[in-house]
Amino acid sequence: MARQPRCDAAQSATGQPQGDGPAIHDSVSGHANIRSVAGPSPCGWPGRPATRRGWLIAMHRPVLLPTWFLVLLLLVSCSSSPSSSPPASSAPTATSIDGILTYHGHFNSISALAWSPDGTKIASASYDKTVQVWDAVSGRHLLTYHNSAWITAVAWSPDGTKIASGGVDKLVQVWDAATGKRLLTYDGHTATVRAVAWSPDGTKIASAGDDGTVQVWNATTGTTLVIYGHHTDWVDALAWSPDGSRIASGSSDTTVQVWNATTGQQLLIYREHFATVTAVAWSPNGNYIASASIDKSVQVWNAATGKFLLLYVGHPSWVNAVSWSPDSDYIASASTDKTVQVWQASCGKTLLTYRGHHSEVITVAWSPAGNRVASAGDDETVQVWNPTVI
Repeated sequence: MARQPRCDAAQSATGQPQGDGPAIHDSVSGHANIRSVAGPSPCGWPGRPATRRGWLIAMHRPVLLPTWFLVLLLLVSCSSSPSSSPPASSAPTATSIDGILTYHGHFNSISALAWSPDGTKIASASYDKTVQVWDAVSGRHLLTYHNSAWITAVAWSPDGTKIASGGVDKLVQVWDAATGKRLLTYDGHTATVRAVAWSPDGTKIASAGDDGTVQVWNATTGTTLVIYGHHTDWVDALAWSPDGSRIASGSSDTTVQVWNATTGQQLLIYREHFATVTAVAWSPNGNYIASASIDKSVQVWNAATGKFLLLYVGHPSWVNAVSWSPDSDYIASASTDKTVQVWQASCGKTLLTYRGHHSEVITVAWSPAGNRVASAGDDETVQVWNPTVI
């Protein structure tokens, strides 16, 4: 993406810069030093989205229901739930209009996506129980990996030869990215797996989920190496530091915790969010962490000290995902407001708002080359677009 002019530092009412990091900026009003405080959720579980993804996040909590209701629910589920494979007439297709590539291959919400390291392919995971691999330029379908349960996370190995996926079946599957052959199943979790990420050197995988743990394990043998259990609720997001020495994990306990990836030693706790942390992304230069929440904010902070640097409140609704540009200058954030917003990480200035989706945007990822962004969500499409021209 073309480099934008440097933002002016936000100033207080007395005209003094705020702190020694990037300025706090309210991209909605355009005024500096304004923090947007989100109230409780108007419907659904308190403080949680009343969307398909929000329901999936919250459904693990115990709720006592009458027997007649459970029987009725079972009958409705058996008669209306989708099958594990799409209808015969729903072969994957792709369209390209005005420079936007739209992939139509899934028949349920898309929960996660990942670019191949060389930027030529995309893997998209869905509640239709598949991961689909396709050409990132033409949209040509290449491979479908079938699972027995909803898939909630997907990650490509750094060498591009393997893909890891996790789901509500509590498992992480590792499979060959070219053939779809299953290579390994990791069964260390006791509840839904929410996040999966490869270590930068490709030797380890970290996975996290509703059991409140982050588990680091050998990517070849499946041997558990570290179990991090300091969160007090489910873990929805995680990210490795670029050097592979640390992991940041975000939780519904409203914290992001940074810890040693080898020993599990807790290094710092970031406590500035006041609702579930839905996404965590480490800047490619290793200096910053961006965390998103259903408190409608994205916060940027120092990865070494945990010092708060910037609050982005450009979305009027929950923020589901964040992704850094490869040069660490920009952030793309996806929201239940049906948009993806691209903004400067140094000051929070909104550069563009992408409105191509017709429903909640659940996931977003910047291409390795930095010239494209892929986004997906409840409208069952993946859209690939140029962040410099939209």
